[in-house]
Amino acid sequence: MCATCGCAGSGAVIQLFPARQPGRADADRGHGRQHHDHQHHEHHEHPGTPAAGDERTVLLEQKVLAKNDRLAELNRDWLRQRSVLAVNLMSSPGAGKTTLLERTARELAGRMHISVIEGDQAGALDAERIRSAGCRVVQINTGAGCHLDAEMVAGGLRALDPLSGSLVVIENVGNLVCPALFDLGEQARVVLASVTEGDDKPVKYPHMFRQADLVLVSKTDLLPYVDFDSRRHAADVRRASPNALMLQLSATTGTGMQEWYAWLRRRTPAPQE
Repeated sequence: MCATCGCAGSGAVIQLFPARQPGRADADRGHGRQHHDHQHHEHHEHPGTPAAGDERTVLLEQKVLAKNDRLAELNRDWLRQRSVLAVNLMSSPGAGKTTLLERTARELAGRMHISVIEGDQAGALDAERIRSAGCRVVQINTGAGCHLDAEMVAGGLRALDPLSGSLVVIENVGNLVCPALFDLGEQARVVLASVTEGDDKPVKYPHMFRQADLVLVSKTDLLPYVDFDSRRHAADVRRASPNALMLQLSATTGTGMQEWYAWLRRRTPAPQE
């Protein structure tokens, strides 16, 4: 049991999917190396008095996050030594993370080497989509867990073994709460905010937006058909995270995608000599 957010999960299942080559048959669907990365979260019984319970819960949360932060720093050092950029991509379910990555992979093919760590509670549907777009991908299934953590990502990075000078996108579990609490060792955090989910999310989930280096407003091709106040949303993002960059885009029409690519290129390190 993760005391910080209450999610359960005795371990993560990590499965590697090599990039699918054009014309390759789908007979190899679902095959890959599986790794069981067991998470050792501390457990506790609820004490008899609420005051004691509150105190123990706070201490346990601190221990869980402190352990995660130590592992995240190891991930950050690992990435730095290999000149690899890792981006933590977060959003609510259905905001368009996978669609964004599919188009990004196809349009940057041959210009930037991209690999993906795909986080979901179950299944490998998104990993298959990313693989079909030409990316090497690792699927991490968290079971009942509602977020990735640094230990899971460490296993994913070892399985991917990304090239020097490349980009690793960590597509976190769809959730606007818990992923913001867990440092994964990434160098940048990107929050995807779809116009279809309403303009009130920065007010309702300020911690998620407070952690963002970049806020992508997605599915802008649907703006004429939904109730989304772009000015109010932008003002609320500014209040939560004054230094975050905001870009509007549509992975369906391609509007705004070049600005997203430029942001990635500026941050991707040169490969080691």
